[in-house]
Order: sequence, then C-alpha cells, then structure tokens
Amino acid sequence: MRFPLLLLSLFLVLSACTQDSKLNSEAEALEVNLDVERFDFQFAEASPDELGALKSKYPKLFSNQVSDSLWVAKMQSDLQHEINTEVQKSFPDFKGETERIERFFKYAKYYFPAYTIPTVYTLAEEVNYRQKLILTDDLLLISLDNYLGKDHKFYNGLAEYIAFQQDKEFLISDIAQEFAKQKLNAKRSRTFLSDMVYHGKILYLKDLLMPFEPDAAKIYYSEDQLKWADENETQIWSFFVENDLIYSTDIRLENRFISLSPYSKFYLELDNESSPRIGQYIGWQIVKAYIDKYPKTSIKELLEIESDVIFKKSNYKP
Repeated sequence: MRFPLLLLSLFLVLSACTQDSKLNSEAEALEVNLDVERFDFQFAEASPDELGALKSKYPKLFSNQVSDSLWVAKMQSDLQHEINTEVQKSFPDFKGETERIERFFKYAKYYFPAYTIPTVYTLAEEVNYRQKLILTDDLLLISLDNYLGKDHKFYNGLAEYIAFQQDKEFLISDIAQEFAKQKLNAKRSRTFLSDMVYHGKILYLKDLLMPFEPDAAKIYYSEDQLKWADENETQIWSFFVENDLIYSTDIRLENRFISLSPYSKFYLELDNESSPRIGQYIGWQIVKAYIDKYPKTSIKELLEIESDVIFKKSNYKP
C-alpha cells in the first residue's frame, strides 16, 4: 500500500503547489474591513411587532413600494418558516463563506484600488436562481436559499444543470461574475467572436480575482466538464472555423454555445457528452493567449480592447 499512498501524497502536494502559484502575495497581504450582516437570522427571529425596528435597522433592505402587510404575511408564511429553517441548517454560521468573500475583496481591492468594499447582507428568499445575489456600490445581497446544494429538496423542480449551480461552491464565482460585468462595457458587436471574447474577459478577470478557487468553479463546470473542454479544445475550434462561425452574426449561436444549458449544441452525436457554454470556454482561452503574448497589458487596457483585436493579436491556435 505504501507506493500508492506516496503517489497520492505527491499528487496532493503538486496540486497545492499549482494552486498556490496562482496566488498574488501582495493581494493576500491586504487588510480589508468586511461587514457581514445575517439579516436572514434577524428576519427569521422577528415578530410582526418588531417589523418597524427591523426596518429602522436595515433601511436599505426595505422598499417603500412594499407595504408592511406584505412583510408581515411573509413573516407568518409556512413556506418562509421552512426556508428559514433550511437556510439555518446549511449556514448555522457564515465563517467559512465570510473568509472566502473577504479574500475575494482583497483581490478586488488590489486590482481596483479605488473600489469600496460593500456591506454584505445574507437573505433567505424564495429560490430565484436567476437572481442569486445583487452587488451594488455599497451592498452585496446574498440569497442563501440559492446555495443549499444541488440535491436539496427546494431544487427538485429545477433542471439538473441549473440545480448543479445552486451550491456554495459557486458563491465566489457568482460575486466575481457580477463584479466583472460591472467593469466591462456591455456594448459589443453582433459577432459570435465578440460574444466569446466578452465572456472570456469575465473569466480572465475571475482568474485574477479568485485564484484561490478551482478553475471549474469560475465557469460553472464540474471537473469532468472542464476536462472535456480541455481535451477537445482543438476539435471545438476546428468546428467553429470549418463552419464559418467565428464572425457569424447568427443570433442562434448564443443559445447553442454561450447561454445556460445542459450541453453545447454542435448538432452532432457528441452533443450530450459536451460541456455547456463552450463558446465561453473558447473565449477564455483566446483572452489568455493574448495575455500570454502581451503580459504587460493592464486590466483597464484589456477591458477596452475590441474583441477582434484581441483575437487577431493573440494568434490563438489550440
């Protein structure tokens, strides 16, 4: 048994070294003050008589357009009580998540020094997977009901590929996704290439902002899906080139290769085996190829360079 154990130990050490090599020691050393408010606890424990005090304590979380009667009804709802119970079971404390979020904001502050760290508020809502969190200039709202694990009973009605992302494993990726989208200019050309590179920039920003998280989490893949993409990158690119998709303006390509889906749609027998959103993956590789060739490019410059320029100068050839 000694030889396999030695191999396993060596693999674990090499994996740790590879992960550590991605870290930025200066970012890691930064001090940030992160304020986390467990509003989900506060709301779960409050009675209707305490609603006014709760609104005074958390004015940013209560809209004037929502009447008190609706808040009271929510407090008394059996469904809300069940949600509160399940969230508290999964997140009896928030220490591990707080450390990860704080680490993310260290990198955000390092690469964007003018950035102001928002206050974090945890919520227990009604499982809206389309809006798992909200990031603004001064607050980060996290609906913990969207991070209970893919097999949780709340997600039984969701498609498997959607439920897969309802896990705390993807919390930092979700935050980084919103952060990156705010830094990018959403305006882009109508080509498939432009869509790929736009998402490639987001994923490259995730490389910088969350190097302590697995690559698979950045693109919402399982490790097997990432492995498939890595192993088939050349064939995928050949398919795009041979079918004249790179500069195509066919709007259906977004649904086939960019948008949330269970797999990519090549319209081939391998479709069910393919990794989803493969256009995002290819865009990621194009941006990384550009940075490898022009390592002194600043983040500000990268975000402003047009997709066509990035592609041509990257000399991307998997």
